[in-house]
Amino acid sequence: MLPDHEPAAQAPTPVSRDEVRRLVEAGAQLEVLPREEFDDEHLPGAISLPLKSLTAGTAAVLDRSRPVIVYCWDGL
Repeated sequence: MLPDHEPAAQAPTPVSRDEVRRLVEAGAQLEVLPREEFDDEHLPGAISLPLKSLTAGTAAVLDRSRPVIVYCWDGL
């Protein structure tokens, strides 16, 4: 667990493509794992934050006041 980890306000929930669009339009952030998937194909505005390199420092690029949508090809 990260030292500054706070419990999620809401548990992860699968969402449809239309729901992703709506959430992004409302200000949600997109994160894709791993880097190879980001290089091959990512949604506009997405950032690459590979799980293996996830630390409090690397997660600092995320705005904690906005929802985060995490997506990857294998569904992790």
